[in-house]
Amino acid sequence: MPAKTEKTVTVVNTQEPDSVPFSACPVDNALRLVSGKWKPRILYRLSLGTQRFGELKRFIPGVTQRILTLQLRELEHDGLVHREVYAEVPPKVEYSLTPAAVSIGQVLMKFGEWFEEYSKDLNSAKEQNQKAG
Repeated sequence: MPAKTEKTVTVVNTQEPDSVPFSACPVDNALRLVSGKWKPRILYRLSLGTQRFGELKRFIPGVTQRILTLQLRELEHDGLVHREVYAEVPPKVEYSLTPAAVSIGQVLMKFGEWFEEYSKDLNSAKEQNQKAG
């Protein structure tokens, strides 16, 4: 009779990223929805009013068509962006913030104001740390 061999089982997390439950920290939860290089820029731009895809791409320097499309889909999936498709030729698509996301523009504006107010102090501290290190 052959000897028994032990099997190693590796468990892989198969949950989709959006199915991961929210944490107890509301800041973590909010950042999960709006963080990244492009999402804050998209949300800020949409806080100024409804935009078509081309307008968003033009006013967000450096974003590729593919990335903008993916980010808009994620924001739509998360309930922050509304996509309106008009039955026209050529097709017309407009993006806007959902009612739940309207106040995000104000938060992003405050974030920018905070940076403007403290950017000199932050740059001075950064320079001092670079000289010391």
